[in-house]
Amino acid sequence: MSGGLYRSANAAHDGGPGGGARPGDGATFISAEPLNQPALESTAPPQEQVAEASAATNSAVMAIGSLVSRGTGFLRNLVIGAALGGALVGDAYTTAQILPGMVYEFLLGGVLTSVLIPVLVRRRKIDPDGGQAYAQRLLTLAVLALGAAAILAVALAWPLTWLYGSSESTEDYSKLVRHLSYLMLPMIFFSGLSALISAVLNTRGHFAAPMWAPILNNMVVIGTAGLYIAIFGAKIVQPEDMTAGRIILIGGGTLLGVAIQATGLLPALRKVGFRWKMRFDFRALGLRELGRLGAWMICYVAVSQVGLIVLFNLLNRAGKENAAGPLIYNNVFLLLMTAHGIIAVSIITALMPRMSAAAADGRYADLAADLSRGTRTVTAVLAPIAVCYAVLSTPIAFTLFRVGAFTEDNATATSVVLLAAALALVPFAVSQLFTFAFYALPDTRTPALINIPVVALRIGVQIVLFVAFSASFAGAGMMIGNAVSYLAAAIGSAWLLRPRVGRIGLGGIMRTAGRVAVAALGSAVVGLLVVKLLPGDDTPSRLEAVVQLVIGGAVIGGTYLGLAMLLRISEITEVVGMVRRRLGR
Repeated sequence: MSGGLYRSANAAHDGGPGGGARPGDGATFISAEPLNQPALESTAPPQEQVAEASAATNSAVMAIGSLVSRGTGFLRNLVIGAALGGALVGDAYTTAQILPGMVYEFLLGGVLTSVLIPVLVRRRKIDPDGGQAYAQRLLTLAVLALGAAAILAVALAWPLTWLYGSSESTEDYSKLVRHLSYLMLPMIFFSGLSALISAVLNTRGHFAAPMWAPILNNMVVIGTAGLYIAIFGAKIVQPEDMTAGRIILIGGGTLLGVAIQATGLLPALRKVGFRWKMRFDFRALGLRELGRLGAWMICYVAVSQVGLIVLFNLLNRAGKENAAGPLIYNNVFLLLMTAHGIIAVSIITALMPRMSAAAADGRYADLAADLSRGTRTVTAVLAPIAVCYAVLSTPIAFTLFRVGAFTEDNATATSVVLLAAALALVPFAVSQLFTFAFYALPDTRTPALINIPVVALRIGVQIVLFVAFSASFAGAGMMIGNAVSYLAAAIGSAWLLRPRVGRIGLGGIMRTAGRVAVAALGSAVVGLLVVKLLPGDDTPSRLEAVVQLVIGGAVIGGTYLGLAMLLRISEITEVVGMVRRRLGR
């Protein structure tokens, strides 16, 4: 169940607030070899071996694009932070940027991500033209709906700004958010179009373009922020000092980036043999089925928006007291989503068509096997990254974000939030994987119902922590609330999936999780001791932070790998063994 910040119109490519995961924004590796068996002794049927190899190939292709995308995404957020700072202006930009994501997710985003791929996979299988006409009708309807949604959102910019801003915000701050939102709300159209085209490409086996197109967006925004610094300088200003020129440059450049990303995907459609023809016979879409599935997804998103409203109000209150506000929280969530995207989303992207096809054919054992494998792999590979986030939170914050208008105090606040965020990484990834398993069935009703108590739990924990502690702990408290809700969502989803797909190997998953926990704890202790011996205190210089980050990361990674081999964590040992075999060829 997604939480924290929902993806803005450009969050899938690292630039904006993130929260939900959707296929196509990250990549990793899934071994094509059966678990616990040598490569040359596979007993899997040839068809399964081909499917696994295909998933591994798709993941490998996405890994390269995702790494570049995430890298440019980091640079993008770094430059934005340097230009606007981690105070009120940066918070206003982040708040305005979340508005198009909120409207997009509420109106169409959830439907696109949860309903579209399973439906397109089925139509590809049963339609004589391979689902071409169906996809054309869907694109036509989406373009019309997205255009209307963008126009309506701009017209309602004032109430949307009021909804997500704190009631304690000053008039100048609220006005700045509103003016930026006028420029950013049209992103709804382009982000929706991008998501839809990506889904069409993914169901036709093309994963490269959706991975690489976001880089165009990042580069445009990086250039925009760089131009902002060149013209206005990298210094902290107050909301009342943001002139029309500053607002148009930073807001318009953000919109331009999303528009270029969407148009950059169009050539890939022709490459896969898809011809975009406007079709208005929408009855042939089976709107009743789409409406039934989409209605529950809208319920899911609507409940999540309640949590998002509470989150942003609390963060804006904290930001007013010079604590970690929306921009700092978003930077940390970006780090969370980067690891999630490179590791977990790639598994979802590669497995979603396979799980959807298995569900359509009634092969629930195959769906459960993919889900179990994906869960174990996600847990084993993300655990050392979570350890790095926790142990190296200070050097990470000072290395990545301490530049320009992003002050030393901002970096310190970032490190505290990142420390808490480390707890949420693995639960978030696992909960997302289980949620998409429901979508593959296809079932949007169950995730929507699960999301109600999950969001209620998240809100309750976040409010209690906000009231109980000072504003300086608010950002970390929001992350802790996320972690608790993600864990609850994963447990609830697993419990409700079993009657649908049979045994999903919970015993094996728990054994792997136990071994991973031991390896993670050992690497955390060793890493913490090493970092304490290195030069630099709680406010290290950039050089000291880089040294801590490089040496500490190497020690943590090496220790975790050694313990994983010793504990025989198969998801790690298989990858190591495969690398050794390939290097030995």
